[in-house]
Amino acid sequence: MNIKSSGELGRGLRSGSSLFLRRRRGILGLTFFSSTLLSVTSLYQMGILERLPQPRWCGFNSEKVNGSAQAYSILSLPDGLLGFASYAITACLVGAGPENRSQTNAWLPVSMGLKLLTDALAAGKLTLDECRKIHAFSLWSLLTAGATFVALPLALPEVKASVNRLVRKEV
Repeated sequence: MNIKSSGELGRGLRSGSSLFLRRRRGILGLTFFSSTLLSVTSLYQMGILERLPQPRWCGFNSEKVNGSAQAYSILSLPDGLLGFASYAITACLVGAGPENRSQTNAWLPVSMGLKLLTDALAAGKLTLDECRKIHAFSLWSLLTAGATFVALPLALPEVKASVNRLVRKEV
C-alpha cells in the first residue's frame, strides 16, 4: 500500500459513515472495554493489585475466580494476559481494511467474524467454568463476556456480505 492510499484509508476510517464501519467502531469499542477489564484482572493476577473491586452479592468472588489454578493453567500465564493478547488480535482484525472491505478484501470481515465467534465461545466456556468448577462469579469476567456476546452479532451483516462476495467471485 502506498502513502497516498494509506492516507485515503485513514481518512475513510475516520470520516466514513457506512453501516458496516459504524458497526466496526462499536465492535472496537466493546473490544477495548473487554481489554480494559482484562488489564485490571491481569494487574491482580500479577500481584500489582492486592484486591479486585467487586459487588458484595452472593455468588460473586472475583479473587477466587481470577486467582484460581485454572486462571494460570494455559501456557503458565495468567489468563487475563492471554485474553488481553487475544482481544488485541480481534481489534486488529476489526480495524483492518477500508470502509468497503466486504467488497474489496472480503476475507478480512470473515476472519474478524471467525475471531469474534472464537472469543464468544471462549467467554461462554469460561463463564460456565466459573459456575460449575469454581462455584463463584467474577464481575470482571462477566462484563468481559457480555461485551464479547454483544460484539458478535454486530459483525454478522458484514460477514454475510463478505461471504456472498466470495461465493459470487468463485461462480
